[in-house]
Amino acid sequence: MKLIHFDSTGGASGDMILGSLISLGADIAILKKHISAMLPHEEFDIELTKTVRNGISGIVTDVKIGHSHSHGRSFSDIKKMIETSALPAETKEMSIHVFRLLAEAEAKIHGSTPEKIHFHEVGAVDSIIDIIGSCLAFELLGAEAITFSPLPLGHGGTIKCQHGIYPLPAPATVELLKGVPVYQVDEPFETVTPTGAALLTGLPCGKKAADGKIISSSYSFGHRELNTRPNLLRATVFETDASPEAEHDSCIVLETNIDDISPEIIGALYGKLLDAGALDVFTIPVQMKKQRPGFLLTVLCHEDRKKTLQEIIFRESSTFGIREKTVSRRILARRYEDIETPFGKIKIKIGSMENEDITFSPEMEDCMKLSEKSGKPLKEVYESAILSFKNKSANS
Repeated sequence: MKLIHFDSTGGASGDMILGSLISLGADIAILKKHISAMLPHEEFDIELTKTVRNGISGIVTDVKIGHSHSHGRSFSDIKKMIETSALPAETKEMSIHVFRLLAEAEAKIHGSTPEKIHFHEVGAVDSIIDIIGSCLAFELLGAEAITFSPLPLGHGGTIKCQHGIYPLPAPATVELLKGVPVYQVDEPFETVTPTGAALLTGLPCGKKAADGKIISSSYSFGHRELNTRPNLLRATVFETDASPEAEHDSCIVLETNIDDISPEIIGALYGKLLDAGALDVFTIPVQMKKQRPGFLLTVLCHEDRKKTLQEIIFRESSTFGIREKTVSRRILARRYEDIETPFGKIKIKIGSMENEDITFSPEMEDCMKLSEKSGKPLKEVYESAILSFKNKSANS
């Protein structure tokens, strides 16, 4: 598997992460194409400039914005914009997850809910480009996870935000980095931004730093001249052997029995739970007290999503209690390949075990778009993708 490790000597911001991934080989033309389609009324450019600081050669990334037609967006606005875009399915999921983390952090700080949060700095065009561009670049590189070193936090200074002047680190950064190893540095500057914190905690995370072969590396500088260290983020790509640890995972199972709520409400609850980061949601018919028919609602999630999902279940259903347990699961190593079909390009998800490909599946969203574009039945497009992939595999 391919893993990217970030060494944060002098901080982490959205543009530093984006630049490091582009320097590792993510195609900037593809990034610009997708972002332009999402922001058709915005003029922008992504510029990488080579530089040398403290004897190290690297790049500085500038997201150039023309006249912006929007100075802030709500989480719901951004989520809808991503969902209706032509981004790959995995990039959509990662991008929404990163923005959701930011919305939850802001909501907790301001005593609100994620749905009511209106982004200002993060809703600006350059931050949207940083986040969506980084998630897409991560997928283009074929990486499966990231790890990162303890993060250096500047202190003793202040930062001006939409709601006033705050001490460093910014409140949203502190909220996002709860449980993350950090250390304070003698720098009165914002070394780790909320966008940087959200990307590092929101992209798929490995359990530990990689052991394996170093494939490539990049050095990405920020825009500040710090007092004690370079404003530097290094990204290193490791190729690791598939190991039993990589194929095993643990997750939380949330369960509750319900017999007094409309199926229409449960349908809406499904969507909200999945949008909030649930791995899976399903119901099973059960017989409950007093011979009443009901159902068992089951939600699978990672530990960091548990509290949010429990709150949604309590608010949106009629239950008075939720059971929870931790279970282990075995998962296949996954990668994605694009396959050419008579209808166009379709992404294929491939599952492997012990370095052997044992299953695959066409991305349904790609098939649906090509079905609509060509006027052909979805089944025909889907089967074409399967046949094209099998032919390619047989000839390789």
